[in-house]
Amino acid sequence: MTSPHAEQLGRARTAAEFAAVIALLDIDLNDVLARRAELAQAEDRAVFGDGDLAAARAALDDCNAAIALLEKTIDAVGQRRAEVAQSEARADIAALGDEIKAKATLLGERWRCVRRLVEELRQQLFEADALARAIATANGLFDAAGVADLKVNLTTTRRTAMAGPRAAAPARLSRPALQADRLLLSFLSPGGALDPRPALGAPVKRVEGKSPEVRRPGGAISQFLPATKPFGERG
Repeated sequence: MTSPHAEQLGRARTAAEFAAVIALLDIDLNDVLARRAELAQAEDRAVFGDGDLAAARAALDDCNAAIALLEKTIDAVGQRRAEVAQSEARADIAALGDEIKAKATLLGERWRCVRRLVEELRQQLFEADALARAIATANGLFDAAGVADLKVNLTTTRRTAMAGPRAAAPARLSRPALQADRLLLSFLSPGGALDPRPALGAPVKRVEGKSPEVRRPGGAISQFLPATKPFGERG
């Protein structure tokens, strides 16, 4: 292992730094493996008299020793990297636990705030309802007294008071939060919880009275009597 790699290995503290050292060692190992192939060919030539056989075998032995050392070093650094990675993972989990614990505390504060606002909203609704009932009673008295111009339009008053900008919902919102948001907005929207309207398809009251008159030829007038049986059941 070359000196720069040894220095970098000595400075390595994180799994990423150990991985960088392993990458450098892999490059060295590939170079030495290529060198061994060349030395093996030189040994073959020396066997047949082309070169110094002893020198070729000594160089090949040194190359094999370098390969063994590099492989052993890579394995050791790999084990160290795995240990550091596990330690970092445990540290990350512990840090995440602390973060989630802090968020849970903050969440509790938010829910307490929501509860306080809901209770305040209920109290305001109770007081608004009492005022609306008092005004509705007065409107009836104004009608009876023939001073309809003194009446107060409760719907207009409420809609005017509730008009205004609304906060935009976040792009990501859970289903329960969406349902709660729609419920809250229904208090502000026309036709919502505070502005009931007849449902579609609601039964219409039948107007009782005289049957329509039918003028017969010659000027005679008779009452129109609707059929009591369907067409298919008539004789």
